[in-house]
Amino acid sequence: MLTISQLASHAGVTVRAVRHYHAKGLLPEPERDRSGYRRYDARAVVELIRIRTLADAGVPLSKVSDLLAAGPEEFEAAVEVIDRRLRTDIRELQRHRQRIAQLAAGDSLALPPEAVDYFTRMRELGFSDRLIEVERDSWILIAAQAPDVVPDLMAMKRQQLDVGSLQVLYRDLGEVVDARPDDPRLAEIVDRIVAFIEGEVERAEEAGVEEYEQPLDDDLIALLDSAFLESFPCAPRLLQLLEERGWTGWTMMARA
Repeated sequence: MLTISQLASHAGVTVRAVRHYHAKGLLPEPERDRSGYRRYDARAVVELIRIRTLADAGVPLSKVSDLLAAGPEEFEAAVEVIDRRLRTDIRELQRHRQRIAQLAAGDSLALPPEAVDYFTRMRELGFSDRLIEVERDSWILIAAQAPDVVPDLMAMKRQQLDVGSLQVLYRDLGEVVDARPDDPRLAEIVDRIVAFIEGEVERAEEAGVEEYEQPLDDDLIALLDSAFLESFPCAPRLLQLLEERGWTGWTMMARA
């Protein structure tokens, strides 16, 4: 006869596991002997090994008793059901692993590859981390709400990054993102922003390009503008200066 420790050792489990199987009703709990100890026979070892094998295979403990008592056909059918559930669980775990990898990758969390490439390019050009962080969060909102438009918008943004004057403007804007509203640099920055926009509009008109169709809905634009206002202390002042120069909005600037 075996003690609970010997039983656990023979079956390759812990004493705690044996007690757990007792509590679940999977393994009968023998009466105590005159010394007050529970004693187990070889049959208990066999049953415990069978329980352990099923549990190690991923069978829920709630199903173990049914499988132990099942005939060959019933056992095969039950195992097939469990196998399908395990395959589903594996796929879900693989998706979780992909998301964890994205967490470690920084920008790729919640962003498509073309957006990740765009922010990589911004860093290569020396733009401030603060400016990149705010723009990244805006693109996370866009990718979540309007994923179909991201490739075209990103292609346009990448083209703009190749414009030398805009690169300089981005770098200078990064220098004032946390400036006070009364910082004198803001007016000069806004003048250059307006000059760039008006230059783009003029070039489009000369080239006979039709009016640009707005790809984002009004609610999303309002959300993005709100995020901009919350991100920079000087944002309200920038919008005020833009309006004084005949332009409204930030995400999608338009003539006032």
